[in-house]
Amino acid sequence: MQTGEISAAELARTVEAGEPMQVVDVRAAFRLESGRIDLVPEGSFHNIVGSQLAKLEDLEGTDIDPQVPIAVVCGKGSDSRVLAGHLNRLGAQARSLTGGMGRWMMLTLERELPPTASLDRLVQFDRIGKGSLGYLLVSDSEAFVIDPPRDASSYMAAAQASDSRIVGVADTHVHADYISGAPDLARELQVPYYLHPDDAFYPYDGRPGTIAFKPLEHGQEITFGRSSLKVAHTPGHTDGSVTYLVDDQAAFTGDFIFIASVGRPDLAGKEEEWTLKLWESLELTRHEWSPSLRIYPAHYGSDEERQSDRSIGAPLSELRQTNSSLQETDRQAFIDWVLAKKASFPDAYRKIKAVNVGLLPVSDDEADELEVGKNECALGGS
Repeated sequence: MQTGEISAAELARTVEAGEPMQVVDVRAAFRLESGRIDLVPEGSFHNIVGSQLAKLEDLEGTDIDPQVPIAVVCGKGSDSRVLAGHLNRLGAQARSLTGGMGRWMMLTLERELPPTASLDRLVQFDRIGKGSLGYLLVSDSEAFVIDPPRDASSYMAAAQASDSRIVGVADTHVHADYISGAPDLARELQVPYYLHPDDAFYPYDGRPGTIAFKPLEHGQEITFGRSSLKVAHTPGHTDGSVTYLVDDQAAFTGDFIFIASVGRPDLAGKEEEWTLKLWESLELTRHEWSPSLRIYPAHYGSDEERQSDRSIGAPLSELRQTNSSLQETDRQAFIDWVLAKKASFPDAYRKIKAVNVGLLPVSDDEADELEVGKNECALGGS
């Protein structure tokens, strides 16, 4: 009997639709520390090492429900095909996850957001394996892309479906947890790649990057269609972090403000300097941003940050009530609070930063390995 497969997109859509599904991850337990499929309820996730699963003569003692469909997961999708077949011979309903965790980590789902006054369409792209978000903004047949991953094909497809042409690509900052697709996309389409010049360096030793970009400055406006993006320089997570504001209705904050936290300032060994800058950026929002401004970040930490439609975003007024990072009004108390939360971060982040400023070439396989796991860009890990 030929074992069937289930795609990463089909698995995600099935679970998000509320249909029952189990995941059997056949990798060694230590592999789960750097990334696992956490979309299913805890009781529906099973970690059984492949060598042990292959020896099973029945499902007794495994907690696997033979009546509920199973997605079998390995690293690349090879071992899972064999092991899914074995589970089926034991009476289960198993399929192999095509491409394994490698494919899951690259999966991007489209989520429609309510457009602002000057936009015809606003799309949030949810990379659920990493908890990362990017955006496509469409106005009068012109489109703008913010924070795309290496595989930006879904962004291009969405622009094509909107009968629009991508005229600009931007990063909110130089990312540490994933390799940006923005420079390559801009080069392929022969459109500007926007980045703040304070981020065009390798922050660990100050070496200048080699990526070609169009520099941004605070207060600048980037026009496309009948819309425009206003640039707010909001350093703290990085020196060159920016927020893009549209119509005073939406703010694409990158790793500055999240739904449940703010961006950690300790990823480059400059936590005291960057914590002060983070405070000043937050002060800017208190004095200049409308409470009704809807915050759309570049990351999230858990499903608890989602809206009922699965999108990530909320009014600033709401976040000031629910996000403890935004509630401290004393400068020194905020600085002390942030510095007390300093924590370790993956070694891969140093390499990813180097890749993103053009100082370290990597193969696709190396890039896949570097990007494994949820982002750890939020202060306090939330």
